[in-house]
Amino acid sequence: MPRTVPTDHPAFAPLPATHVVLAGGVRAAVHVSGQLSGRRLPVICIPGYQRNMSDFTEFAAYFRRVGGGDWPVVLLDLPGRGRADDRKRSGDYGSLADAVDVASVLAALGIGRVIVLGQGHGGQVAMTLAARHPLLIVGTILLDSGPVTDSRGIVRLRSNLAHVEALRGAKAVTAGFRRILGGDYPGLPDDRLDTLIGRNHFIDRRGRARPLYDQRLIDALASINFDDVLMAQWPMFDALTCAPLMLLRTQLTDQLRRETFDEMTRRRPDAVALTIAGQGSPALFDQREEIEAVAEFVLQTSARALGRAA
Repeated sequence: MPRTVPTDHPAFAPLPATHVVLAGGVRAAVHVSGQLSGRRLPVICIPGYQRNMSDFTEFAAYFRRVGGGDWPVVLLDLPGRGRADDRKRSGDYGSLADAVDVASVLAALGIGRVIVLGQGHGGQVAMTLAARHPLLIVGTILLDSGPVTDSRGIVRLRSNLAHVEALRGAKAVTAGFRRILGGDYPGLPDDRLDTLIGRNHFIDRRGRARPLYDQRLIDALASINFDDVLMAQWPMFDALTCAPLMLLRTQLTDQLRRETFDEMTRRRPDAVALTIAGQGSPALFDQREEIEAVAEFVLQTSARALGRAA
């Protein structure tokens, strides 16, 4: 059955989107906040593996307040997520294909240089993009992302999604999601947890959780086991030497091990590194310290790049 997204879904209400046609006729969904111009380098936000642009709602709202509300921020749903089209074949999904699509979106928007914020899988897409188009990348922010993916996080994601999507009845589904999310965001009130539920699922009229992503993305994870050691991609990480780097890790994430994060900072001692306390992935961007740190990195990186260009 074709995947549907309710036209009035609350998570997307503050993020009106247009579509960009990619290779093969598949469309990505794009939301542009602020004003694209040559005075400020835009930030493009790439969500996690099966996630969509709504994870960056608070981030985009903050940047609308920076510099009089004109700072350009590009949010997108890659194929198979959110309001984008699904890919025609399950084998077409992957970080390389996603990187090609990000480059196509930037070209369609007339963006020649960009600061990339990638969360989880989005950071791997950013690394791939840097390897293929180093002159495109002016700065990179990796959030819960690195060259080594934690298999434990993948298994937990797969198991949690299978559990809640098998539940029946809106109350049971909501309670199931709250129990899962409560471990990632301890102390977060139920109304906030419910907002997070709506960023990845909607509850249909029969009281079942329906994903805002192509189920084939999750099916592709079926062969990964809890104790698997996934192949490290340090050469991809090293491609980020083309530009300034910021490294962020949420304290409770199961996507990026602490030892991997420490090795990343060791290899890039020039990087700005920050741990976001008291939450898991995706980051909420609701704490002043980390969002101001990201803003400072973006503003300084943009100023230096434009200064060199001048």
